[in-house]
Amino acid sequence: MKKSLMMFALMVCLAGAANAEELKKLSLDDASVIGTSIQADAEVKVEGTGSIKIATQWPTTVCLGEVADLNVEDARLIFQARVKSELSGTAFLEMWAHVGGGQYFSRGMNDVVEQTTDWKSIQTPFVFEKGQKPDKVTLNIVINGTGTVWIDDVILSKEPLK
Repeated sequence: MKKSLMMFALMVCLAGAANAEELKKLSLDDASVIGTSIQADAEVKVEGTGSIKIATQWPTTVCLGEVADLNVEDARLIFQARVKSELSGTAFLEMWAHVGGGQYFSRGMNDVVEQTTDWKSIQTPFVFEKGQKPDKVTLNIVINGTGTVWIDDVILSKEPLK
């Protein structure tokens, strides 16, 4: 019985695929069709030997990294970075906290870079009450527009709640 049900399910899937209408095929033979490039830039930097340069043809979110094993219970976690821009639009920092199977975010939409901006320090905070401890946090930069953003000097810090 199980074998006949599996055969029937396979036939239904194959029949559905034969009737599917292809709307668009994305050729990924050339990475430039993705519309976003990320590279190290040794020329434009705040500190160290370089920054990250993100050039995009449309709005995008880029994950800068994840950090686990943080002791931030009963504290404010602050994600900050120095950002420079040549944009049509805005860019801001975003932090996702993964706590007990749930995901919660903080977006620094009040602290952005826009248009042509020289190096500017921007940040977004996340408050963890007593008893709340993240499994990990994900650090992103969100670009709402087109153009180029450089990011450098990323710092994750904590301060006690008063």
